[in-house]
Amino acid sequence: MSLSEAAALAPGVADPYRIKFVRRLPGSLDELRGPMHGVVELPLTVAWSGLRSFDLDRPRLRMGLYRTVLSEGMREDLCRFLDADLLIELWPTLRTLIGTAVRDAWEGAFPELREAGRATAA
Repeated sequence: MSLSEAAALAPGVADPYRIKFVRRLPGSLDELRGPMHGVVELPLTVAWSGLRSFDLDRPRLRMGLYRTVLSEGMREDLCRFLDADLLIELWPTLRTLIGTAVRDAWEGAFPELREAGRATAA
């Protein structure tokens, strides 16, 4: 188990659904080196229903891509399609659009996301 996985599994909160997302986490946010601009086409393994092409220069589509990849992507997809700086920038809003298990896994592993979420809640 990686350090990020261990950090994300707080005692008493390791339900199977959350563990699924924890196991997909990158070892660090530095591994997220996806594009910041342009059009991204997600594979069917990630976007199996609905929109698959996202223009990152359009805020709503960018948010949609991040929401989809966080919820449906495997570790390789997370690293390929997400950018660490953009994730931190989007997190205060994005955390309200994703499921609790996804949010808890990411915030449990990456304090910078937890802090970004708190900054806007205050």
